[in-house]
Amino acid sequence: MTSQAEKVETFHRLHAEGCFVIPNPWDVGTAVALERMGFEALATTSAGHAWSLARPDNGVRRDEALEHLRQITAAVDVPVNADFEHGFAREPDGVAVNVQLAAATGIAGLSIEDSTGDPGEPLYAFDLAVGRIRAARSAIDESGTGVLLTGRSEGFVVGRPDLEETLRRLQAYAEAGADCLYAPGIDTAEQVSAVVAAVAPKPVNLLANSPFTTVAEAAELGVRRISVGGTLARTAWAGFLAAAEEIATEGTFTRFTGLPNVNALFER
Repeated sequence: MTSQAEKVETFHRLHAEGCFVIPNPWDVGTAVALERMGFEALATTSAGHAWSLARPDNGVRRDEALEHLRQITAAVDVPVNADFEHGFAREPDGVAVNVQLAAATGIAGLSIEDSTGDPGEPLYAFDLAVGRIRAARSAIDESGTGVLLTGRSEGFVVGRPDLEETLRRLQAYAEAGADCLYAPGIDTAEQVSAVVAAVAPKPVNLLANSPFTTVAEAAELGVRRISVGGTLARTAWAGFLAAAEEIATEGTFTRFTGLPNVNALFER
């Protein structure tokens, strides 16, 4: 089994040049399947994990998330980035404690976002948000793991699609110690180019949760990393729900054709 230090080294190298896809499994089986398909790194998805527990996104508790990270990282030899949501704490000190716990699970990377979960004030105030990233950076440094830190600004996800404010936050997160920057929800070439330029030379993660781009197009814009969030999980749920609905309403099983040999994925 590859050590955490080796995974961290590989993960940093992947961010140094080129563009790679980091798909998001939601359990051990999907993680192993993606690794065997040849993906060089993986990322957890808070939404996919929550749905597997019959909860909405952001419905997973900290200790459940930590155990999930331990299970995923132990199952694969490729680097795993943790979707660590808002750090499971509001104040920087709490974020630091939780980031140290996450770094001890075997992950190679970790993201901290600036969304609060409060519809009235969906983003942490600027100075607090920056302080949270700075605390995460310090916690990683103290852990000695070298885990790669991604700073996320969630404005386009939580109903605050202000590009200038997003750029301001991402630049501040980069200065506070984030190794990679991420603004989920941007979906035009102009927006992507603006983010890449604003935080250069640090790498940018792009969320591909609809067919608005391709790997080649994103690479041409300067994107280094592409993730899919919970969209692979939603794709699986779409097939499951459609087949179950047909059985429940029509009493037929027409979708049970052309199915993959799942056993073959794991017979090694």
